[in-house]
Amino acid sequence: MRIWLNGALRDADSAHVSVFDHGLTVGDGVFETLKTTAGRPFAMTRHLARLARSAQGLGLPEPDLDEVRHACDAVLEANPMPLGRLRITYTGGLSPLGSDRGTAGPTLAVALSETTRRADTTAAVTVPWTRNERGALAGLKSTSYAENVVALERARQQGATEALFANTVGALCEGTGSNVFVVLDGELHTPPVAAGCLPGITRALVMEWTGAHESDLPLEALDRAEEIFLTSSLRDVQAVHTLDGRQLPGAPGPVTAKAMRVFGERAAADIDP
Repeated sequence: MRIWLNGALRDADSAHVSVFDHGLTVGDGVFETLKTTAGRPFAMTRHLARLARSAQGLGLPEPDLDEVRHACDAVLEANPMPLGRLRITYTGGLSPLGSDRGTAGPTLAVALSETTRRADTTAAVTVPWTRNERGALAGLKSTSYAENVVALERARQQGATEALFANTVGALCEGTGSNVFVVLDGELHTPPVAAGCLPGITRALVMEWTGAHESDLPLEALDRAEEIFLTSSLRDVQAVHTLDGRQLPGAPGPVTAKAMRVFGERAAADIDP
C-alpha cells in the first residue's frame, strides 16, 4: 500500500505523522472521502470544493487543490483496485500541545483502501445526542469525529449500521456519516443545511436529480415516514428497512427505488458531475 504524505508517495509502514500534529492532538483538520471505481474517483471537483470550504471554515491555510489532485492521482495509480475508499486528510500540522496552531504549515495525507458495494437496504437507529446547528463546526467536514464514533457504536450494538441525530431544537439533522431523506405523503424531503447537517455531495446530487425538497422536519417525522433512505459517498442511495426496530415494509419503496435508479444511471454517465 502506497500513501501520499506531505509531497511524496510512501510505503504504509513509513508514512508517519508526528505525535504533535494538530489533527492528532486536537482534531484540527478536515477531510474528504471519495468512492473510486477502477481507479477513477467520483465527483472529485465537488469534493475538492468542499475540502476548501471546510478548511476555510476552520481557518486553515487554503489547500492547493492542484496538489491534492496530483496526490490523489498518484495514490490511485500506485494502488489499483476495483472499488476503493479514497481519503484526503488536511490538518493544522505540527503545533504546540494545546489549541494554538503552530507555524510549520498543514499536513496533507491521501490514502486508499479497498471496499465492497453496500447493501441495498440497512437498519438505522436514532440516538439521544444532538448536533449543534449553531456550532463552529456546523456544515464542515472536520476530523473531530469522536461523537460520531460513540453514536455509531450505539447503532452497532443494536444491529444497525447508522445512527441518526436531531439538532438542538429537535429537528431531524443527519447520520454519523450520511444524510437522510424521508418520504411523507409521497413527497421526498431532506433537512436543510441550516439544520446543522453536512452538505453531502451525494445529497446534493440526489436533490438535483430527483427534485427532493429541503424541509424543516421534527425528528418525529421519521415515525410517520413511508420511506427513509441514506446517502453518502460510499452508500450512494441506501434504503432503510428498519428504524429503531420499526419495519418499513417493502424497502426500498417506490420513491427510494427511483432515486437509486436515477442516481446509478446519472453517476455512471458522468464520473465528475
